[in-house]
Amino acid sequence: MATEVYMDIPRVEAMGKRFKQFGDVLETIAKVLKTTITILKATALFGMIGNYALAAYLERIEPKVRRMAAKMDELIGDINGAIKAYRDGDNSGSQRFAG
Repeated sequence: MATEVYMDIPRVEAMGKRFKQFGDVLETIAKVLKTTITILKATALFGMIGNYALAAYLERIEPKVRRMAAKMDELIGDINGAIKAYRDGDNSGSQRFAG
């Protein structure tokens, strides 16, 4: 039993662009966190122990933000691959989004 697969390519491309933007934002946040952590650790040397605790807290968040940014890049690749497969008439690419 064959099922028809339809993709609104411009909408899917727009969705991919939004994921790219979100990934870029996450990457920027990760860089800012890294810089903030460095500053907090440096000021902790001058007697601001609370800064060191905050730096330790941010160090737990920063890798998770980086992983999410990487996931957005992976998702963009999947979306672009599905678009290409759909354009090429390859039904197997659309199976990535089949429920």
